[in-house]
Amino acid sequence: MSKNRIDHDRLFKELLETFFTEFMVLFFPEAARAIDLTHLKFLQQEIFTDVTAGEKHKVDILVETRLKGEPGLILLHVEPQSYVQTDFSARMFVYFSRLYEKYRRRILPVAVFAYDQVRDEPDSFEMGFTFLDVLKFRFYKLELKKLNWREYIQSDNPVAAALLSKMGFKPEEKVKVKLEFMRMLARMTLDPARMELLAGFFETYLKLNRSEEVQYNRELGKLDRKEVEMIMQITTSWHEKGRAEGRAEGKVEAKQEVICKYLVRKFGGKTTDLQQKVQRMTSLEVLDHVLEELFAADTLEEARAIINDGVGEQ
Repeated sequence: MSKNRIDHDRLFKELLETFFTEFMVLFFPEAARAIDLTHLKFLQQEIFTDVTAGEKHKVDILVETRLKGEPGLILLHVEPQSYVQTDFSARMFVYFSRLYEKYRRRILPVAVFAYDQVRDEPDSFEMGFTFLDVLKFRFYKLELKKLNWREYIQSDNPVAAALLSKMGFKPEEKVKVKLEFMRMLARMTLDPARMELLAGFFETYLKLNRSEEVQYNRELGKLDRKEVEMIMQITTSWHEKGRAEGRAEGKVEAKQEVICKYLVRKFGGKTTDLQQKVQRMTSLEVLDHVLEELFAADTLEEARAIINDGVGEQ
């Protein structure tokens, strides 16, 4: 995967697994009232092989839970969909049938349509004849682009805050959406890790350009002083963390470069594979140790052993 490609599956998986109760309460309140949301177990990712197409499909979010006042367990399958797929409802049914085949439990399927187009997506898959209705499979659906972002800004729900970036807003409203997102964060009492998760999700999908940042700062100055102070505290914390991570990353890259240059200088052009292994080392402590050991290495075989040991320490 290229560095510029967005890993939609990972982002939604992290968001929904961290705030699953808030997600269900916000968008599917009837189901949330019936489900025992104090009992949630996220199951291992399921991978199904489509033999006819020669493809593998994965179910990212699968939750084991139960209904209030009822014996036995049920499953919740949430499928975030980041692109338009004409046979999506059929795929939901295939997932449902495979999961039922394995677990033999009642399953509540949920589809989250997160792409930028506005479409009327089906919430069922049907099969039958003029003389017999064989199948009618239904699932919950959430079409984010159809949601009016303004209807959620008074909520203190963290999922609502993050998903503002995927809801329906006009291009000229981007600054206002970012401002309201920050105001929502300022009202929430979340730990830094969860705050960072929400901010990372939001800013992946809604980025301001330079002129929009100027407008954002101007609008920020119009807010209540205490509210501005809280927002600035959050923003400053992110920036400081980012700078610290950047400095650490810079040190790692510099150390990797020194080791690679030393390998070439000492052992010539037969060290390409070793340089590739060095580039995969991300621990500054390990890189320091490898460089120190390499100074004492007289042969390429000794250098190879040192670097392989370093890879093993990662």
